[in-house]
Amino acid sequence: MNLRAIKFKLLQELKISRPGLWFPTVWIYLVPFSFATQFWSQAVFWIGLFFVTFPLNYLVYGLNDFNDTKADAYNKRKGNFLFGARFSKEQLRGTPLKITIVVLPFIILFTVLAGYKMFLLLLFMVAINVLYNFRPFRLKERPPFEIIIQIGYVFTALFSVLLNDIEMIPWQTLVYLCLFAFQAHLAGEIMDIEPDRQGGKRTTATVIGRVPSKLIMLGLLLSEVYILYFWFNDHVLSAFLAIFSSWLVIDLLFLFRAKPYSVFQMKLFGIAMNVSAILSMLWILYSGNLLQPNF
Repeated sequence: MNLRAIKFKLLQELKISRPGLWFPTVWIYLVPFSFATQFWSQAVFWIGLFFVTFPLNYLVYGLNDFNDTKADAYNKRKGNFLFGARFSKEQLRGTPLKITIVVLPFIILFTVLAGYKMFLLLLFMVAINVLYNFRPFRLKERPPFEIIIQIGYVFTALFSVLLNDIEMIPWQTLVYLCLFAFQAHLAGEIMDIEPDRQGGKRTTATVIGRVPSKLIMLGLLLSEVYILYFWFNDHVLSAFLAIFSSWLVIDLLFLFRAKPYSVFQMKLFGIAMNVSAILSMLWILYSGNLLQPNF
């Protein structure tokens, strides 16, 4: 295999990890920090940050794609680095072994660095992905459990706390992060209603429809606005989510309603999500508000 072929193959594996959707794990990993602690001076921080980009998302989305080729075959928004690969079962045949090869060294390293609690935590994170994707559990097709199990994303914050040996984040922050994970996942389901139905995949959005799903998403967003404003006195993030909530109301009443988004529109949303994620990451690190509930 020549260099060009190797490079192509590596890029294909990178595509499986969905770089455009790395922001939830990176965002949650950064929540326990603030600029005041000068966390960037520690090598272990950067190792952990790398892990929550490619390796962790390769595990999460690789197992997802491996078990979802039928629905993905109809999904026109996929097949790129923003929303991930669109490969056949044959193309993904060796993915579980590749995931093991990529992730196992980090499990060993982090266990050595942080002890048996880290090992149990990482084992739990792997188990959640198995429960989500594989039969007889396959929670990804058992609404509403496919949304509830997104709590697994929150354990990225606990991973960050253990690895970097920093103070545990408040329970109020964990509540907010759960709502964040639910809302982010539901947004993806809303975009994928048509291909999921064509592929015979059951999700909350395919069962109840686009408008009710948007209403649930709106409820989650407003709950996040309330928590940010009243629990954390964060006027910046709460204002941003309030604006997003207002846009969703306009979407529901006047714009798309029950109509699907075009691929171009979904890509614009994806880019906007990444830009807003980067800006909000900088804000939470600067303000430290999510580490300071008012009760």
